Amino acid sequence: MSQGDRGMTRDVMPYDVVVVGGGPAGLSTAIRLKQRAAAAGQELAVCVVEKGSEIGAHILSGAVFEPRALNELFPDWKARGAPLNTPATDDSFLFLTETGSFKLPTPPQMHNHGNYVISLGNLCRWLGQQAEELGVEVYPGFAAAEVLYDESGAVKGIATGDMGVGRDGEPTAHYQPGVELHARQTIFAEGCRGSLTKTLFERFNLRDGVDPQTFGIGLKELWEIDPSKHQAGKIIHSIGWPMKADTYGGSFLYHLENNQIVVGFVIGLDYTNPHLSPFDEFQRFKTHPAIRPIFEGGRRISYGARALNEGGWQSIPKLTFPGGCLVGCTAGFLNVPKIKGSHTAMKSGMVAADAVFELLTSGSDGVEATAYPTALNASWVAEELKAVRNIRPSFHKGLWAGLVYSALDTYLLRGKAPWTFHNHADHDVLKKAADAPRIAYPKPDGKISFDKLSSVFLSATNHEEDQPIHLQLKDPSRAIAINWSQYESPETRYCPAGVYEVLEDAASGAKRLQINAQNCVHCKTCDIKDPTQNINWVVPQGGGGPNYPNM
Repeated sequence: MSQGDRGMTRDVMPYDVVVVGGGPAGLSTAIRLKQRAAAAGQELAVCVVEKGSEIGAHILSGAVFEPRALNELFPDWKARGAPLNTPATDDSFLFLTETGSFKLPTPPQMHNHGNYVISLGNLCRWLGQQAEELGVEVYPGFAAAEVLYDESGAVKGIATGDMGVGRDGEPTAHYQPGVELHARQTIFAEGCRGSLTKTLFERFNLRDGVDPQTFGIGLKELWEIDPSKHQAGKIIHSIGWPMKADTYGGSFLYHLENNQIVVGFVIGLDYTNPHLSPFDEFQRFKTHPAIRPIFEGGRRISYGARALNEGGWQSIPKLTFPGGCLVGCTAGFLNVPKIKGSHTAMKSGMVAADAVFELLTSGSDGVEATAYPTALNASWVAEELKAVRNIRPSFHKGLWAGLVYSALDTYLLRGKAPWTFHNHADHDVLKKAADAPRIAYPKPDGKISFDKLSSVFLSATNHEEDQPIHLQLKDPSRAIAINWSQYESPETRYCPAGVYEVLEDAASGAKRLQINAQNCVHCKTCDIKDPTQNINWVVPQGGGGPNYPNM
């Protein structure tokens, strides 16, 4: 038993390893640990906590999946029934103008022979089943809300959030204190912009000496289209319209099985115009003459959004600290030119698992898996990410400069440039509203383009209304004094779920920010892009958020 913040007694559950996050990295870590233990004839108690209502509920990715890490984790994955059902068959790379399009050569990193068009959420559900069969305890619906430390300052586990806390912060009749999960090693696999990982960065100075992490926002819809237009395994990427040349962004369209297609748009969060709305750019993209016919006569099934890491190798933090380590997208292993990160995330978890297993079974009294970053640096993850480290930063100078440099880096230098380009924080670059052109977005037609609220409905997002708002303002006065007065409240536009609204009092004309936390799809964009870093995203009560099907 242990005392929580409210003085209530919390149950304590001991493990050898606790993994925070049931995505591809976290599940691969847990699986590899149990595989190593079984091969050595040893017992290792491993658990995974996941804030979504089920494994896969909060997973959103394109996704064209490269099975390299899966081949290593489960060489017999086909016989085991892994949901990789649609081999990639055809790659196209388009440049869009406002009224037309033309084909560009597909960059080598985007060649997808041997890859699969998948639902990453469904792959995680399958990985969760494999983990449980190996003896991993998987707890969905439990959000890790607090990092626990021992007397020496080392991480000793996590506590899940209290349940049944009212909007006023006081316990309700349904109150249940969280549970403390103690571990010899705690592995954080929270995904992009992890809320607990942020606190670890500060406590252990994990970001000292590395570039700021940079991000994009990815928006995605799942459609069922006319069978005559469906080509299973077909892959289309585009750049150009509707983005201006000074804004990084592009689209993806992937044909799944069963006449389904996923369409999405990614915009770099280093954009400078506070009037830009990523959601509306995505909706406008679908109306392009080369794109709209794909969806005519079709039916939109689901919608979601998620931030993604774009900083690359130079933005990866120190990976270990006393009592634990970071794996997957919480550290930032996305290969941006390849538009893939699941394989690198999985491999990072597997490498970490090997190092943690050796630490726990070596008989030493060490508390930090220092072999992990050394092994990762010698792995194909490092080789892959180092080779493309300059491509995304080259676009800081605009689309054309980025394309020219990327061609030079890829075809002539072959990723071996003796220099490294550097990144800047996304929240630092917004212009003041008066200094940036306004953007007039067309009204949605309800057939191809849609509004935010009808889109959020399709994400099946749900939060208990009577709970503390999980989108916290460090200084509430800044919402109007700075965000509105200087930037015209960009949070009302960069949020893809209509969480933020500026309301005006009819009598006084005074403005206030309203936070509709129930709409939040957990994309983390507000935590990243707020110009004064005033918005702090923390976990809601367990199980809240989107419930993505087949995403």
